[in-house]
Amino acid sequence: MERWQNRVAAVTGASSGIGAATVKDLLKANLVVVGLARRLERMEELKASLPAEQQKRFHPVACDVASQESVDTAFDWIIKELGGIDILVNNAGVFKPGYASTAEPAELQSIIQINLMGVVYCTQRAFKSMKERNFDGHVVVVNSVLGHSVPITFGSNQPPIMNVYPATKFALTALTEIYRQEFRGLETKIKITSVSPGLTDTEIVPEKFKGAEVPKLKSEDISSCILFTLSTPPHMQIHEITVKPTLGE
Repeated sequence: MERWQNRVAAVTGASSGIGAATVKDLLKANLVVVGLARRLERMEELKASLPAEQQKRFHPVACDVASQESVDTAFDWIIKELGGIDILVNNAGVFKPGYASTAEPAELQSIIQINLMGVVYCTQRAFKSMKERNFDGHVVVVNSVLGHSVPITFGSNQPPIMNVYPATKFALTALTEIYRQEFRGLETKIKITSVSPGLTDTEIVPEKFKGAEVPKLKSEDISSCILFTLSTPPHMQIHEITVKPTLGE
């Protein structure tokens, strides 16, 4: 991680779960970190819990990734105050249990807006900052195993409650490959990595999956994968990491 010392990383969805864990690990690795989330008070609480030296390098910024205006305001601040974005971790996401066949279109649109368009808005701004400064940065997309396959529950008459969540994650799988080809074709060496966790113990997990008997990953497990891919040498790019809890699929 030496080449990232004092570089600027922006992490979306930084108020809890994988985002908060990633913020902590990046600060331990001596980066300057901007936390982006709607719940500014949660990020302020996180900052207060950090060692004094790390507090100086952590900048919580209110941002709703579903809003292009909010994203632009946040990234304008980063560029003005910190000089640019060197690493972007697209972590913000939402899961709303329900049926895609019956849910209100507005609810479906809100999921798509956060999970997909939020990545588009933030990645465009980060890419522009990296390219203008001719910096070989890194974009990470927190995806999901549901972005690669949708499990079928045989012997059950109950429909899945996954709504359009897997569809947004499938879109991220395709988008990651599109970005990889674009970054290369636009004559940059910016890296792109998709990290696809299985069930992870975060706030968005439905209650029915929170039982102790259900194998789950921890947020820190996913953060460690993110830091591993950032630690690779310039000639090496990890395109996809899939991680699952043991004893479970």
